[in-house]
Formats: sequence, structure tokens, C-alpha cells
Amino acid sequence: MSIKTFIPSGFPGEREIIIPADLLDSIINNPVTEQLYVTHIGYYPNAKCHYRERPIGAEQYIFIYCENGIGWVEYNGERMTLAKDQFIILPPYEKHAYGSGDKKSWSIYWLHFKGTNAPFFNSIMGRSIEIKDADNSRIQDRLILFAEIYRNIEHDIYDLENLQYASFCLMHFLASLKYIKSFREIKTIGKIDNIQKCIQFMKDHLEEKITLSDIADFSGYSITRINALFRTETGVTPMEYFSNLKIQRACKYLRDSDLKIKEIAFKLNYFDQFHFSKNFYKKIGIPPLKYRKMVQTKDTI
Repeated sequence: MSIKTFIPSGFPGEREIIIPADLLDSIINNPVTEQLYVTHIGYYPNAKCHYRERPIGAEQYIFIYCENGIGWVEYNGERMTLAKDQFIILPPYEKHAYGSGDKKSWSIYWLHFKGTNAPFFNSIMGRSIEIKDADNSRIQDRLILFAEIYRNIEHDIYDLENLQYASFCLMHFLASLKYIKSFREIKTIGKIDNIQKCIQFMKDHLEEKITLSDIADFSGYSITRINALFRTETGVTPMEYFSNLKIQRACKYLRDSDLKIKEIAFKLNYFDQFHFSKNFYKKIGIPPLKYRKMVQTKDTI
């Protein structure tokens, strides 16, 4: 029977940076970086037989995020599973251990950090927290932030501006974990803003022939996605919404102009006046001519 060797590092494809000790002195004494700074940062892909034990803990806070696979963490007398899309922050000077098995690997993003603002994140420390996979989870946005920290340090570790920028990114990164709900809502707001932009696009092209593909291209989403988003936010599809806008414009023409029914149909790109009248009746409940008479005599519908 073969004996498995468990190791703390040295995995194929791993990446890591350790801030040199001589540089830490200037980081600690800088008013920007002293608030929150990285001391170690890295990524271990498909790390099998990973094992790290610290009987008296580390001098820094330790963040571990499991991108894929499964591992475990022992802390405060409890053994916890750390699986895909889960993270943990371990406080300094506290006994702990963590790793993966010999049969199942894990891929983890990790970093050690310190700073006067580090205790601000105590509320999310010492326990496994899941970032539930959802359309607005913004997991990729967090990984981009992590990469931003890593690359800036890697680019020129002795450049003070790089280190200060990395400190600000670290604060943003950790805040996205402390305030998961707020971080997610921005994504939702962004989608709503995009829907509003699409609606304005429709209004700007009401008298032109536009298709669902045109709207999808403008939004940057696929046809399926923009359909789903519109249904969620407005209750109807984009083309139904566009049709409603055209009827609203038709009502304005009927009320405020002397345009004939045929001319209104032509302006709004209907096939003919009969097609327009049929759609108008379906939406408003009365024919266009009757609507004109009612609004011009100030009767209510």
C-alpha cells in the first residue's frame, strides 16, 4: 500500500507572492497601506494532498476561497468542509489546520492580510460562508478584484503606488464578502439600468422598424437573456413592450394631430392601417377613430 505525502505547497500551476520582510516596514508605516495590506497571496489549482497546520496560528488573517473541488478546515475545535464557492477567514494567532484529501483536490484562492482595519471584518471570520450561485452572485467580479491585487503586486512589488492601489482593492474585495447582499444588488441595479436604456432605445426608434435582434445587440445580451430580463422587470417581452410604446405614440397622434389613420399606421411601421387598427383595438379596447372622437371631446374611456 502506498503512503500518501501531504504537502503545504508546490502544486503544478500554483502561483504565489510573499511580500519581502524589508518591504513590510514601509507598508506598516504608510498611512494608506497600514490600514489593510497583503503579506502573502496565491492560487493553488487542483491541489491534491494539500495540508497545512499551524498549532499557534499565523501572524496574519488568512482568507481561503474554494473555486472548485472540496477540502476541509479545522478551527476552534470544529472541522468544517470547504467546497465550491465557499470561503473562510481565519483570525491571527489561533490554532488551525486545513487541506484537501488524497482522492479529491481543491482549487483555492488565498491570501494573508493585516492592517488596522482588519478587525472590521471579524463578523465574517472563523466560519465557512457560501456565496450562493445565482445570476447576480458576482463571483467573477470578485475574482477579477483578486487578480487585480495579485497583478499589481507582481508587476512591481517595490512600487508604493502599486501597493497602495492593492490595499484599496483588498478593502473592496473584503467588503464584497462582508456585504454580500449590497454587492449583489449593484448587479441587479445594473441590469435594471440596462433595461431602462433599452426602453429609451425603443422610444428613440419608435418610427423605425427594429427587431428583437436589434434590441439584444444594443443591450449586449443574448436574445434569450434579454427576453428573460424584460419579463422579470416589466412582465412582458421586449417586442410586446415595443408594441405598447407604439400604441402610446399612436394615442398621442390621435389626440394631438390631424394625421389620418393610414398615415399614423405608416409612421409607426405597421403593415397597413388594418393591421394597426387591429393592434390598437387589442390594446385599448376601442378602434382608433372612436378613440380620437372620445379624447377630442374630452370624454373618458
